[in-house]
Amino acid sequence: MSNNNYKQSKGNLPHVDPYTVIKYPLSTEKSIRLMESENKLIFVVNSKSTKREIKKAIEEMFKVAVDDVKTLVTQDCEKRAYVKFSAKNPAIDIATQLGLM
Repeated sequence: MSNNNYKQSKGNLPHVDPYTVIKYPLSTEKSIRLMESENKLIFVVNSKSTKREIKKAIEEMFKVAVDDVKTLVTQDCEKRAYVKFSAKNPAIDIATQLGLM
């Protein structure tokens, strides 16, 4: 059995509309705590979106640099992305743009 079926392409991603990838930001106690302590925001995203697509969508929407994206699928089949921003882009500024603060 060949492992060629499991290799992922390293090429450029096709253009994906960021507004179909990102649904909305979460504003909970946990997200506020993460924003202040770890420079992260939590977004609810399309369940079919990949981490690379989420990163590209956030960078395109807010014109910021993203360090890391971690995803979580809840019991309700809702996919959440924990987005860590670079030190030069505080998450609090982005939350203010979104109207969360």
